[in-house]
Amino acid sequence: MVQFDAKCGDCLTTRELMTLYETATVVSNSLDLVASLEKALLILKNRLHLEKCVIHTLGEDNLLTVYAGIDFSKHQKELATYKLGEGATGYAAESKEPVVIENLHNDMMFLNKSGNRDQNAISYIAVPMLVDQEVIGVLGANITKTTAINFESTIRVLTILSSIFAQSIRSHDINLKEKERLKELKLYYKMEWDSKVHNFGDIIGESPKMKMVYNVVERIAESNVTVLVRGETGTGKELVAAAIHKRSKRRDEPFVKLNCAAITDTLIESELFGHEKGAFTDAKEARKGRFELADGGTLFLDEIGDISASAQVKLLRVLQEREFERVGGSKTVKVNVRLVAATNRNLEEMVKNGTFREDLYYRLNVIPIDLPALRERGDDIPLLVNFFLQKSMSNHKKRVVITDEAMDILCQYTWPGNVRELENTVERIVLMGSEDGITADEMLLLLPAFNQKLMCQRRIMSEEE
Repeated sequence: MVQFDAKCGDCLTTRELMTLYETATVVSNSLDLVASLEKALLILKNRLHLEKCVIHTLGEDNLLTVYAGIDFSKHQKELATYKLGEGATGYAAESKEPVVIENLHNDMMFLNKSGNRDQNAISYIAVPMLVDQEVIGVLGANITKTTAINFESTIRVLTILSSIFAQSIRSHDINLKEKERLKELKLYYKMEWDSKVHNFGDIIGESPKMKMVYNVVERIAESNVTVLVRGETGTGKELVAAAIHKRSKRRDEPFVKLNCAAITDTLIESELFGHEKGAFTDAKEARKGRFELADGGTLFLDEIGDISASAQVKLLRVLQEREFERVGGSKTVKVNVRLVAATNRNLEEMVKNGTFREDLYYRLNVIPIDLPALRERGDDIPLLVNFFLQKSMSNHKKRVVITDEAMDILCQYTWPGNVRELENTVERIVLMGSEDGITADEMLLLLPAFNQKLMCQRRIMSEEE
Protein backbone atom coordinates (compact mmCIF):
# COMPACT_ATOMS: atom_id res chain seq x y z
CA MET A 1 0.00 0.00 0.00
CA VAL A 2 1.18 3.50 -0.92
CA GLN A 3 -0.12 6.91 0.20
CA PHE A 4 0.03 9.77 -2.30
CA ASP A 5 -0.03 13.52 -2.04
CA ALA A 6 -3.05 14.60 -4.10
CA LYS A 7 -1.39 17.95 -4.87
CA CYS A 8 1.66 16.50 -6.58
CA GLY A 9 2.16 16.05 -10.32
CA ASP A 10 1.74 18.10 -13.47
CA CYS A 11 -1.27 20.03 -14.73
CA LEU A 12 -4.40 18.17 -15.81
CA THR A 13 -4.59 16.88 -19.36
CA THR A 14 -7.39 17.72 -21.78
CA ARG A 15 -8.87 14.25 -21.27
CA GLU A 16 -8.83 14.69 -17.49
CA LEU A 17 -10.42 18.12 -17.73
CA MET A 18 -13.16 16.71 -19.96
CA THR A 19 -13.68 13.91 -17.44
CA LEU A 20 -14.10 16.46 -14.65
CA TYR A 21 -16.49 18.55 -16.72
CA GLU A 22 -18.68 15.64 -17.79
CA THR A 23 -18.94 14.07 -14.35
CA ALA A 24 -19.63 17.40 -12.61
CA THR A 25 -22.34 18.19 -15.19
CA VAL A 26 -24.03 14.82 -14.70
CA VAL A 27 -24.06 15.15 -10.91
CA SER A 28 -25.36 18.73 -10.87
CA ASN A 29 -28.18 18.19 -13.36
CA SER A 30 -30.02 15.25 -11.82
CA LEU A 31 -32.64 15.04 -9.06
CA ASP A 32 -31.81 11.36 -8.43
CA LEU A 33 -28.39 11.67 -6.80
CA VAL A 34 -27.56 7.94 -6.66
CA ALA A 35 -28.41 7.47 -10.35
CA SER A 36 -26.42 10.56 -11.34
CA LEU A 37 -23.41 9.45 -9.29
CA GLU A 38 -23.46 6.05 -10.98
CA LYS A 39 -23.54 7.78 -14.38
CA ALA A 40 -20.53 9.79 -13.25
CA LEU A 41 -18.74 6.58 -12.20
CA LEU A 42 -19.46 5.12 -15.64
CA ILE A 43 -17.73 8.15 -17.19
CA LEU A 44 -14.70 7.45 -14.97
CA LYS A 45 -14.68 3.87 -16.18
CA ASN A 46 -14.71 4.86 -19.83
CA ARG A 47 -12.42 7.88 -19.63
CA LEU A 48 -9.79 6.76 -17.11
CA HIS A 49 -9.87 2.97 -17.62
CA LEU A 50 -11.15 2.37 -14.08
CA GLU A 51 -13.24 -0.65 -13.10
CA LYS A 52 -15.63 -1.42 -10.25
CA CYS A 53 -15.96 2.27 -9.39
CA VAL A 54 -17.72 2.68 -6.05
CA ILE A 55 -18.66 5.38 -3.54
CA HIS A 56 -18.84 4.47 0.14
CA THR A 57 -20.40 6.90 2.63
CA LEU A 58 -19.70 7.09 6.35
CA GLY A 59 -22.78 6.62 8.52
CA GLU A 60 -23.51 7.67 12.10
CA ASP A 61 -22.50 4.15 13.15
CA ASN A 62 -18.98 4.83 11.72
CA LEU A 63 -19.45 2.18 9.06
CA LEU A 64 -18.63 2.76 5.39
CA THR A 65 -21.42 1.37 3.22
CA VAL A 66 -21.93 1.48 -0.56
CA TYR A 67 -23.86 4.58 -1.62
CA ALA A 68 -23.39 4.19 -5.39
CA GLY A 69 -21.41 1.77 -7.55
CA ILE A 70 -21.21 0.21 -11.00
CA ASP A 71 -20.78 -3.49 -11.82
CA PHE A 72 -21.93 -4.50 -8.32
CA SER A 73 -24.94 -6.65 -7.50
CA LYS A 74 -27.22 -5.65 -4.65
CA HIS A 75 -25.82 -8.45 -2.50
CA GLN A 76 -22.23 -7.47 -3.27
CA LYS A 77 -23.00 -3.88 -2.25
CA GLU A 78 -24.34 -5.14 1.07
CA LEU A 79 -21.18 -7.20 1.69
CA ALA A 80 -18.82 -4.29 0.95
CA THR A 81 -19.10 -2.66 4.39
CA TYR A 82 -15.99 -1.41 6.20
CA LYS A 83 -15.11 -0.04 9.59
CA LEU A 84 -12.82 2.97 9.90
CA GLY A 85 -9.26 1.76 9.38
CA GLU A 86 -10.40 -1.55 7.87
CA GLY A 87 -8.81 -2.34 4.51
CA ALA A 88 -7.78 0.29 1.98
CA THR A 89 -11.24 1.87 1.99
CA GLY A 90 -11.39 2.18 5.78
CA TYR A 91 -7.80 3.38 5.97
CA ALA A 92 -8.39 6.13 3.39
CA ALA A 93 -11.35 7.37 5.46
CA GLU A 94 -9.45 7.23 8.74
CA SER A 95 -6.25 8.85 7.44
CA LYS A 96 -8.04 11.35 5.16
CA GLU A 97 -5.39 10.60 2.54
CA PRO A 98 -5.53 8.79 -0.84
CA VAL A 99 -4.42 5.15 -0.75
CA VAL A 100 -3.05 3.11 -3.66
CA ILE A 101 -2.59 -0.67 -3.64
CA GLU A 102 -0.29 -1.22 -6.59
CA ASN A 103 -0.53 -5.04 -6.50
CA LEU A 104 -3.79 -6.50 -5.25
CA HIS A 105 -2.32 -10.00 -5.07
CA ASN A 106 0.47 -9.09 -2.65
CA ASP A 107 -1.21 -6.54 -0.32
CA MET A 108 -3.33 -7.65 2.63
CA MET A 109 -4.97 -4.19 2.75
CA PHE A 110 -7.20 -5.15 -0.18
CA LEU A 111 -9.94 -7.22 1.49
CA ASN A 112 -12.32 -7.73 -1.48
CA LYS A 113 -15.24 -8.11 0.96
CA SER A 114 -17.77 -7.89 -1.86
CA GLY A 115 -16.13 -10.81 -3.67
CA ASN A 116 -16.39 -8.73 -6.82
CA ARG A 117 -12.75 -8.27 -7.78
CA ASP A 118 -12.15 -8.26 -11.53
CA GLN A 119 -9.76 -11.09 -12.49
CA ASN A 120 -7.86 -8.60 -14.64
CA ALA A 121 -7.60 -6.05 -11.83
CA ILE A 122 -4.04 -5.27 -10.76
CA SER A 123 -4.32 -2.16 -8.58
CA TYR A 124 -6.81 -0.33 -6.38
CA ILE A 125 -7.21 3.37 -5.56
CA ALA A 126 -9.21 4.77 -2.60
CA VAL A 127 -9.64 8.53 -2.19
CA PRO A 128 -11.35 10.09 0.85
CA MET A 129 -14.34 12.34 0.20
CA LEU A 130 -14.10 15.39 2.44
CA VAL A 131 -16.15 18.50 3.21
CA ASP A 132 -14.34 20.98 5.45
CA GLN A 133 -12.02 18.17 6.53
CA GLU A 134 -14.98 16.05 7.61
CA VAL A 135 -15.06 12.59 6.08
CA ILE A 136 -18.20 12.01 4.02
CA GLY A 137 -17.03 8.77 2.43
CA VAL A 138 -14.51 7.16 0.05
CA LEU A 139 -14.29 7.01 -3.73
CA GLY A 140 -12.66 3.75 -4.88
CA ALA A 141 -11.84 1.96 -8.15
CA ASN A 142 -9.90 -0.97 -9.59
CA ILE A 143 -7.23 -0.53 -12.24
CA THR A 144 -6.77 -3.15 -14.95
CA LYS A 145 -4.48 -1.42 -17.43
CA THR A 146 -1.47 -0.27 -15.43
CA THR A 147 0.48 0.69 -18.53
CA ALA A 148 -2.13 3.35 -19.33
CA ILE A 149 -2.36 4.67 -15.78
CA ASN A 150 -0.45 7.49 -14.17
CA PHE A 151 -1.24 7.05 -10.49
CA GLU A 152 -0.46 10.63 -9.49
CA SER A 153 -2.54 12.08 -12.30
CA THR A 154 -5.44 9.72 -11.62
CA ILE A 155 -5.39 10.52 -7.91
CA ARG A 156 -5.46 14.23 -8.72
CA VAL A 157 -8.61 13.79 -10.81
CA LEU A 158 -10.28 11.49 -8.27
CA THR A 159 -9.47 13.90 -5.43
CA ILE A 160 -11.20 16.77 -7.25
CA LEU A 161 -14.16 14.56 -8.08
CA SER A 162 -14.35 13.22 -4.53
CA SER A 163 -14.78 16.78 -3.30
CA ILE A 164 -17.58 17.39 -5.83
CA PHE A 165 -19.27 14.12 -4.91
CA ALA A 166 -18.91 14.83 -1.18
CA GLN A 167 -20.49 18.29 -1.53
CA SER A 168 -23.35 16.83 -3.57
CA ILE A 169 -24.03 14.11 -0.99
CA ARG A 170 -23.83 16.58 1.91
CA SER A 171 -26.24 19.01 0.20
CA HIS A 172 -28.56 16.14 -0.70
CA ASP A 173 -28.59 14.91 2.91
CA ILE A 174 -29.31 18.41 4.24
CA ASN A 175 -32.16 18.82 1.78
CA LEU A 176 -33.59 15.43 2.73
CA LYS A 177 -33.43 16.32 6.43
CA GLU A 178 -35.09 19.67 5.76
CA LYS A 179 -37.83 18.02 3.72
CA GLU A 180 -38.34 15.44 6.46
CA ARG A 181 -38.46 18.20 9.07
CA LEU A 182 -41.01 20.08 6.98
CA LYS A 183 -43.04 16.91 6.50
CA GLU A 184 -42.99 16.22 10.23
CA LEU A 185 -43.97 19.80 11.04
CA LYS A 186 -46.86 19.73 8.59
CA LEU A 187 -47.94 16.37 9.99
CA TYR A 188 -47.64 17.76 13.52
CA TYR A 189 -49.75 20.78 12.70
CA LYS A 190 -52.31 18.62 10.90
CA MET A 191 -52.47 16.14 13.82
CA GLU A 192 -52.75 19.00 16.26
CA TRP A 193 -55.51 20.40 14.10
CA ASP A 194 -57.36 17.10 13.68
CA SER A 195 -57.13 16.35 17.41
CA LYS A 196 -59.43 19.27 18.12
CA VAL A 197 -62.96 19.83 16.94
CA HIS A 198 -62.39 23.36 15.72
CA ASN A 199 -65.94 24.31 14.99
CA PHE A 200 -68.21 26.65 16.86
CA GLY A 201 -68.50 23.90 19.46
CA ASP A 202 -65.18 25.13 20.85
CA ILE A 203 -66.28 28.74 20.80
CA ILE A 204 -68.94 28.78 23.48
CA GLY A 205 -71.53 31.53 23.54
CA GLU A 206 -75.03 32.42 22.44
CA SER A 207 -75.00 36.13 23.19
CA PRO A 208 -75.87 38.55 20.38
CA LYS A 209 -72.26 39.75 20.12
CA MET A 210 -70.96 36.21 19.68
CA LYS A 211 -73.62 35.45 17.09
CA MET A 212 -72.33 38.44 15.13
CA VAL A 213 -68.83 36.91 15.24
CA TYR A 214 -70.16 33.57 13.98
CA ASN A 215 -71.97 35.31 11.16
CA VAL A 216 -68.82 37.10 9.94
CA VAL A 217 -66.75 33.89 10.12
CA GLU A 218 -69.29 31.99 8.04
CA ARG A 219 -69.42 34.75 5.42
CA ILE A 220 -65.66 35.18 4.85
CA ALA A 221 -64.23 31.72 5.62
CA GLU A 222 -64.12 30.40 2.05
CA SER A 223 -62.48 33.52 0.63
CA ASN A 224 -58.73 34.22 0.77
CA VAL A 225 -59.18 37.65 2.31
CA THR A 226 -56.88 38.73 5.16
CA VAL A 227 -58.61 38.89 8.55
CA LEU A 228 -57.72 40.92 11.64
CA VAL A 229 -59.16 39.49 14.87
CA ARG A 230 -59.25 42.05 17.67
CA GLY A 231 -59.97 41.60 21.32
CA GLU A 232 -58.53 41.61 24.81
CA THR A 233 -56.15 38.90 25.98
CA GLY A 234 -57.95 35.62 26.62
CA THR A 235 -61.03 36.29 24.48
CA GLY A 236 -60.38 33.37 22.09
CA LYS A 237 -58.75 34.98 19.07
CA GLU A 238 -56.88 31.80 18.13
CA LEU A 239 -60.10 29.76 18.21
CA VAL A 240 -61.70 32.20 15.79
CA ALA A 241 -58.68 31.98 13.46
CA ALA A 242 -58.90 28.18 13.63
CA ALA A 243 -62.62 28.26 12.86
CA ILE A 244 -61.95 30.41 9.78
CA HIS A 245 -59.34 27.93 8.55
CA LYS A 246 -61.56 24.91 9.24
CA ARG A 247 -64.34 26.40 7.11
CA SER A 248 -62.05 27.51 4.28
CA LYS A 249 -60.95 25.72 1.10
CA ARG A 250 -57.54 25.39 2.77
CA ARG A 251 -58.87 23.18 5.56
CA ASP A 252 -56.71 20.20 4.52
CA GLU A 253 -53.53 22.29 4.43
CA PRO A 254 -51.42 23.43 7.43
CA PHE A 255 -52.71 25.82 10.07
CA VAL A 256 -49.51 27.39 11.40
CA LYS A 257 -49.37 29.66 14.44
CA LEU A 258 -46.89 32.20 15.76
CA ASN A 259 -47.15 34.43 18.81
CA CYS A 260 -45.20 37.50 17.73
CA ALA A 261 -44.99 38.81 21.29
CA ALA A 262 -43.08 35.69 22.37
CA ILE A 263 -40.28 36.24 19.81
CA THR A 264 -37.52 38.81 20.21
CA ASP A 265 -37.09 41.54 17.60
CA THR A 266 -33.81 39.97 16.46
CA LEU A 267 -35.46 36.60 15.72
CA ILE A 268 -38.92 37.58 14.48
CA GLU A 269 -37.84 37.90 10.83
CA SER A 270 -36.11 34.52 10.95
CA GLU A 271 -39.24 32.93 12.46
CA LEU A 272 -41.49 34.48 9.83
CA PHE A 273 -39.37 34.21 6.70
CA GLY A 274 -36.69 31.60 7.56
CA HIS A 275 -32.95 32.00 7.16
CA GLU A 276 -30.06 30.70 5.11
CA LYS A 277 -27.07 28.89 6.53
CA GLY A 278 -24.64 31.39 8.06
CA ALA A 279 -27.18 34.25 8.11
CA PHE A 280 -26.25 34.83 11.75
CA THR A 281 -24.12 33.24 14.46
CA ASP A 282 -26.36 30.27 15.31
CA ALA A 283 -27.64 29.67 11.77
CA LYS A 284 -25.76 26.40 11.20
CA GLU A 285 -28.15 25.31 8.49
CA ALA A 286 -30.89 26.78 6.34
CA ARG A 287 -34.36 26.82 7.87
CA LYS A 288 -37.85 27.52 6.56
CA GLY A 289 -39.95 30.18 8.26
CA ARG A 290 -43.62 30.08 9.19
CA PHE A 291 -44.73 31.48 5.82
CA GLU A 292 -43.10 28.56 3.98
CA LEU A 293 -44.45 26.04 6.50
CA ALA A 294 -47.94 27.44 5.98
CA ASP A 295 -47.71 27.43 2.17
CA GLY A 296 -51.11 26.44 0.79
CA GLY A 297 -52.76 26.87 4.18
CA THR A 298 -53.35 29.54 6.82
CA LEU A 299 -50.86 31.45 8.96
CA PHE A 300 -52.14 32.86 12.26
CA LEU A 301 -50.02 35.70 13.64
CA ASP A 302 -51.03 36.51 17.19
CA GLU A 303 -50.08 39.85 18.76
CA ILE A 304 -49.29 41.37 15.35
CA GLY A 305 -48.85 44.77 16.98
CA ASP A 306 -45.61 43.57 18.59
CA ILE A 307 -43.56 43.00 15.43
CA SER A 308 -40.55 45.20 14.68
CA ALA A 309 -40.48 47.96 12.09
CA SER A 310 -38.25 45.97 9.71
CA ALA A 311 -40.50 42.90 9.98
CA GLN A 312 -43.49 45.12 9.21
CA VAL A 313 -41.85 46.13 5.91
CA LYS A 314 -41.28 42.49 4.90
CA LEU A 315 -44.76 41.46 6.01
CA LEU A 316 -46.28 44.22 3.89
CA ARG A 317 -44.38 42.94 0.85
CA VAL A 318 -45.63 39.37 1.41
CA LEU A 319 -49.20 40.60 1.63
CA GLN A 320 -48.79 42.66 -1.54
CA GLU A 321 -46.67 40.39 -3.71
CA ARG A 322 -46.82 36.94 -2.03
CA GLU A 323 -43.03 36.69 -2.06
CA PHE A 324 -40.00 37.32 0.16
CA GLU A 325 -36.36 36.38 0.72
CA ARG A 326 -35.08 34.41 3.67
CA VAL A 327 -32.82 36.22 6.13
CA GLY A 328 -29.32 36.19 4.66
CA GLY A 329 -30.57 35.00 1.28
CA SER A 330 -31.14 36.49 -2.15
CA LYS A 331 -33.43 33.87 -3.69
CA THR A 332 -37.06 34.99 -3.89
CA VAL A 333 -39.53 32.56 -2.29
CA LYS A 334 -43.15 32.63 -3.46
CA VAL A 335 -45.94 31.44 -1.18
CA ASN A 336 -49.70 31.01 -1.24
CA VAL A 337 -50.80 31.73 2.32
CA ARG A 338 -53.97 33.10 3.86
CA LEU A 339 -53.11 35.41 6.76
CA VAL A 340 -55.19 35.79 9.89
CA ALA A 341 -53.70 38.28 12.34
CA ALA A 342 -54.77 39.11 15.88
CA THR A 343 -54.04 41.86 18.37
CA ASN A 344 -55.16 43.28 21.71
CA ARG A 345 -53.55 46.62 20.91
CA ASN A 346 -55.01 49.84 19.57
CA LEU A 347 -53.45 49.75 16.11
CA GLU A 348 -55.07 53.04 15.11
CA GLU A 349 -53.28 54.78 17.96
CA MET A 350 -50.03 53.04 17.02
CA VAL A 351 -50.42 54.28 13.45
CA LYS A 352 -50.89 57.84 14.72
CA ASN A 353 -47.75 57.75 16.86
CA GLY A 354 -45.71 56.09 14.11
CA THR A 355 -45.03 52.70 15.72
CA PHE A 356 -47.15 50.75 13.22
CA ARG A 357 -47.15 51.24 9.47
CA GLU A 358 -50.34 52.74 8.10
CA ASP A 359 -50.11 50.83 4.81
CA LEU A 360 -49.66 47.54 6.68
CA TYR A 361 -52.62 48.37 8.92
CA TYR A 362 -54.91 48.76 5.92
CA ARG A 363 -53.58 45.53 4.39
CA LEU A 364 -54.36 43.64 7.60
CA ASN A 365 -57.67 45.29 8.44
CA VAL A 366 -59.54 44.07 5.36
CA ILE A 367 -62.03 42.08 7.43
CA PRO A 368 -61.99 43.06 11.11
CA ILE A 369 -63.56 40.76 13.69
CA ASP A 370 -64.05 42.27 17.14
CA LEU A 371 -64.32 39.75 19.95
CA PRO A 372 -66.24 40.97 23.00
CA ALA A 373 -64.70 40.80 26.45
CA LEU A 374 -66.32 38.25 28.75
CA ARG A 375 -67.77 41.04 30.91
CA GLU A 376 -69.68 42.21 27.82
CA ARG A 377 -71.44 38.86 27.42
CA GLY A 378 -72.27 37.83 30.96
CA ASP A 379 -75.11 35.59 29.82
CA ASP A 380 -72.51 33.26 28.30
CA ILE A 381 -70.68 32.70 31.61
CA PRO A 382 -72.87 29.78 32.84
CA LEU A 383 -72.45 28.09 29.44
CA LEU A 384 -68.69 28.51 29.58
CA VAL A 385 -68.49 27.37 33.21
CA ASN A 386 -70.39 24.16 32.46
CA PHE A 387 -68.28 23.50 29.36
CA PHE A 388 -64.99 23.92 31.22
CA LEU A 389 -66.34 22.04 34.23
CA GLN A 390 -67.13 18.94 32.17
CA LYS A 391 -63.75 19.18 30.42
CA SER A 392 -61.78 19.55 33.67
CA MET A 393 -63.71 16.84 35.52
CA SER A 394 -62.96 14.48 32.63
CA ASN A 395 -59.26 15.36 32.69
CA HIS A 396 -58.93 14.97 36.47
CA LYS A 397 -61.44 12.13 36.80
CA LYS A 398 -63.25 13.99 39.55
CA ARG A 399 -66.82 15.21 40.04
CA VAL A 400 -67.52 18.65 41.50
CA VAL A 401 -70.78 20.56 41.96
CA ILE A 402 -71.02 24.35 41.70
CA THR A 403 -73.89 25.71 43.77
CA ASP A 404 -76.22 28.44 42.50
CA GLU A 405 -74.66 30.91 44.95
CA ALA A 406 -71.18 30.11 43.66
CA MET A 407 -72.38 30.50 40.05
CA ASP A 408 -73.83 33.93 40.91
CA ILE A 409 -70.39 35.05 42.11
CA LEU A 410 -68.80 33.81 38.90
CA CYS A 411 -71.35 35.81 36.92
CA GLN A 412 -70.73 38.97 38.97
CA TYR A 413 -66.95 38.87 38.52
CA THR A 414 -65.62 41.11 35.71
CA TRP A 415 -63.01 38.60 34.44
CA PRO A 416 -60.11 40.86 33.37
CA GLY A 417 -58.39 37.77 31.94
CA ASN A 418 -61.55 36.87 30.03
CA VAL A 419 -62.31 33.28 28.96
CA ARG A 420 -58.79 32.06 29.68
CA GLU A 421 -59.02 33.25 33.29
CA LEU A 422 -62.45 31.64 33.63
CA GLU A 423 -61.11 28.31 32.33
CA ASN A 424 -58.21 28.37 34.80
CA THR A 425 -60.58 29.25 37.64
CA VAL A 426 -62.90 26.36 36.80
CA GLU A 427 -59.91 23.99 36.84
CA ARG A 428 -59.01 25.24 40.33
CA ILE A 429 -62.62 24.66 41.37
CA VAL A 430 -62.41 21.04 40.21
CA LEU A 431 -59.09 20.46 41.96
CA MET A 432 -60.16 22.05 45.26
CA GLY A 433 -63.92 21.48 45.27
CA SER A 434 -66.00 18.48 46.29
CA GLU A 435 -69.10 16.59 45.23
CA ASP A 436 -71.00 18.27 48.06
CA GLY A 437 -70.83 21.52 46.13
CA ILE A 438 -68.52 24.52 46.32
CA THR A 439 -69.98 27.31 48.44
CA ALA A 440 -70.04 31.06 47.84
CA ASP A 441 -67.34 31.62 50.51
CA GLU A 442 -65.13 28.97 48.97
CA MET A 443 -65.63 30.57 45.59
CA LEU A 444 -64.50 33.95 46.93
CA LEU A 445 -61.27 32.34 48.12
CA LEU A 446 -60.63 31.23 44.55
CA LEU A 447 -61.17 34.77 43.28
CA PRO A 448 -58.91 36.88 45.53
CA ALA A 449 -59.20 40.00 43.37
CA PHE A 450 -63.01 39.85 43.48
CA ASN A 451 -62.95 38.99 47.18
CA GLN A 452 -60.77 42.01 47.92
CA LYS A 453 -63.07 44.26 45.88
CA LEU A 454 -66.14 42.89 47.66
CA MET A 455 -64.57 43.43 51.10
CA CYS A 456 -63.69 46.99 50.12
CA GLN A 457 -67.28 47.65 49.04
CA ARG A 458 -68.59 46.23 52.32
CA ARG A 459 -66.19 48.39 54.32
CA ILE A 460 -67.33 51.53 52.47
CA MET A 461 -70.98 50.62 53.05
CA SER A 462 -70.24 50.04 56.74
CA GLU A 463 -68.51 53.40 57.07
CA GLU A 464 -71.41 55.18 55.37
CA GLU A 465 -73.83 53.62 57.83
